[in-house]
Amino acid sequence: MRNGPHGPSIPSGPGTGGPPPTHRTIELGQRYELLERLGVSPTASQDFDELARDMAEKTGFLYGFVNLFLEEQTFVGLHQPPPDSGYVTVGRTMNHDHGWCPEVVARWKALPLHDVHASPRFSGNHVVDAVGIRSYFGAPLIHHDSGTVLGTVCVIDPEKRPLHDARRLRDIVISAGAQVMDHISPPPSR
Repeated sequence: MRNGPHGPSIPSGPGTGGPPPTHRTIELGQRYELLERLGVSPTASQDFDELARDMAEKTGFLYGFVNLFLEEQTFVGLHQPPPDSGYVTVGRTMNHDHGWCPEVVARWKALPLHDVHASPRFSGNHVVDAVGIRSYFGAPLIHHDSGTVLGTVCVIDPEKRPLHDARRLRDIVISAGAQVMDHISPPPSR
């Protein structure tokens, strides 16, 4: 971990996981082109912070993110506990190799992990150790006209969630993703 403006944060840097570099470069270009065409800034936004907060509050999770997949995972929307809460403070960027959002982007569908330790595939992750996360729910941000995956919305928390609550939590996150996409690219009026 490194120190961010509010204490320890998740380290960031160039990612090496995921699709081959040429494919990543093409996808990155498509994302930037689409964001520019839609007039969406790839920087932190109060509107996206509010959407992240709303999603975190509805799920009861400590952290909420609106995440664009650029050179790094870029949290244009971020909700987290206050710096004096005793919980880890995260920064606005994270390496492409960290967390579970790269899996959501790759699979183009939501990923509900009520307990990340229930699956060895998902328990060995830097975010588990750096932030102490036990549950993750994420959904992709897909631009319906172009099919471009811009990133994800997700919530994370240090407490695991009961399996019977997974569908409800997943649905909240999917709904938040739809809200973000409506904000980015409103549907045409009829």
